[in-house]
Amino acid sequence: MSKIEWNENTFSKFAYLSDPRISKDGKKVAYVLTKANLKDNKYENTIVVEELEKYGRKFIENASMPRFSPSGKKITFVRANEEKKTAEVWLYDLSSMSGKKVLEAKNILDVSWNEDDRRILITGFKRRDDEDFVFEDDVPVWFDAKGFFDGEKTTFWIVDTESEEVLEEFDAERFSSAIWHGDAVIYNVPHRMDGKLQFFKFYDVYLYRDGESEKLFEGVSYAAVHSNGELVLLYGKPKKEKRSEHNFFYLWDGKDVKPLTEQFVYNNGGGKLDEKGNLYFTIAKEGKISLYKLEGETLTPIVEDNSWVMDFDVSGDGKVVLLKETDTRLRELYLWDGELKQITDYNGPIFAKLKTRPIRHFRFKSLDLELDGWYIKPDIKEGEKAPVIVFVHGGPKGMYGYYFKYEMQLMADKGYYVVFVNPRGSNGYDEDFALRVLERTGLEDFQDILNGVEEFFKLEPQADRERVGITGISYGGFMTNWALTQSDVFKAGVSENGISYWLTSYAFSDIGLWFDKEVIGDNPLENENYKKLSPLFYAKNVKAPLLLIHSLEDYRCPLDQSVMFYHVLKDLGKEVYIAIFKRGAHGHSLRGSPRHRAKRYKLFMEFFERKLKKYEEEFDVEKILKACYNKKEE
Repeated sequence: MSKIEWNENTFSKFAYLSDPRISKDGKKVAYVLTKANLKDNKYENTIVVEELEKYGRKFIENASMPRFSPSGKKITFVRANEEKKTAEVWLYDLSSMSGKKVLEAKNILDVSWNEDDRRILITGFKRRDDEDFVFEDDVPVWFDAKGFFDGEKTTFWIVDTESEEVLEEFDAERFSSAIWHGDAVIYNVPHRMDGKLQFFKFYDVYLYRDGESEKLFEGVSYAAVHSNGELVLLYGKPKKEKRSEHNFFYLWDGKDVKPLTEQFVYNNGGGKLDEKGNLYFTIAKEGKISLYKLEGETLTPIVEDNSWVMDFDVSGDGKVVLLKETDTRLRELYLWDGELKQITDYNGPIFAKLKTRPIRHFRFKSLDLELDGWYIKPDIKEGEKAPVIVFVHGGPKGMYGYYFKYEMQLMADKGYYVVFVNPRGSNGYDEDFALRVLERTGLEDFQDILNGVEEFFKLEPQADRERVGITGISYGGFMTNWALTQSDVFKAGVSENGISYWLTSYAFSDIGLWFDKEVIGDNPLENENYKKLSPLFYAKNVKAPLLLIHSLEDYRCPLDQSVMFYHVLKDLGKEVYIAIFKRGAHGHSLRGSPRHRAKRYKLFMEFFERKLKKYEEEFDVEKILKACYNKKEE
């Protein structure tokens, strides 16, 4: 049997599943199937509708955001109109697979059905859209993956799918969201405090009916995320002091708010109710994302193994459709109806020809904590040593664990040990653990990484201490920059979309006005942390070669962060290179165009090859990328 090789293009062979949905009666499921087309440099999205009681699949091309009507006889979806640069909401009859367009708008965020099987609630946004300039009187002026706000307001449309008419339309502040609650709409609006919108911390929650809005909650830290028509599910906390605090679920019956999951300690994820009011929700715990059903006081595990539940949906009678991923397998669709069974196996034939390596778990002591670490062992001959790459996750409230990480499998196949840990500040532990990094970013959390690497060396004597690289994106990029200024352990680094100077990040980033003030400290113009914790001011300490990768359209960790670090290091005579991708937001590593991603993987792989294996003094990018330009899918 012929094998598939790991290289910069291997990702394009996989099928990627997202947005699973199940009909109210539990008889149909739908999801989005995405393939990366390297030849045409685009992603192709297809909605797949599957009958659960009898085998049968229907396909809707160039479509996303599937939503079943309550009867299960109809489905809406969103289709991009590339020529007009708009989004179209379509309605299909599932028996005939014929359809019609019911609304067209420039920006659509969500669609949901009313129980009458006729009306839909569409959430989108509108901007001023002057062709020559943008104008703003609020902060921030832009947001990652969205661009300049330009006076953006969230728009809600209630549309009759039969007459194709907009019955009602109303606006709210940017980043508002809404759900149906019976015949009413409950919508969440960022709360204003001292004139500033308190994004992702405080909300005002309203009930909208027949053109009138009634305020239900003011200045709370939870938002309405689901309703079964009688009960409303709230997600967050009653009142947060820090955005880094954990989120839990609460139930509102129209009078009182009842806590549902605070007793489970760990950070909660997505949640939904069935018709009986039972809660289905995820918990991030020690490298796993597990799915549970809460019925009264009884907690039932649905998925609790070494895996990540990436997304799920629930039918009216409690069937669950979910996407599950492991360290060696990409997500596939599963159904739970008292027991778990796999529905799809799109990537099975690919993985049958492609070797993947499982991650190995270890625990280690770091300062005052016991922490989790993992590593992947490459194929290595007895008596030989292999180089090491240390990965640092984003966040700092990100989490490593039992999910499929393409770059890790790629580099393990190329002969590297891959090491990664969850330092303090990570998700997946109690709230105190997450808050420990605040105003100390780069201090104890960096020691946690170093201590994890040291413990790894005790476990694997074939790992080469003299050939250790480090890499990460976002907070991981910051930590890569920081590591090369604070330690001689690392002999090469690839820093992606990272931070080098916290003061300009505070003033320039889309979330800097609140995130940086929480993570680094208040009063940025006078707080010494903004210099003390910035890699830029320790640039003279850098001894290892560094590749900086950044995307021009990143407004989360803006381009200035890598350009400043590059300029200063270059001025000091250090070996440093910078690759700036002209398109792509903060998440360009996963959401850049297919060729963009292939070139990024190639840069990443070849830099470590040349610095940790071949010991080359230069980094000839023209030679390295020559094979990537206009390369057809193999």
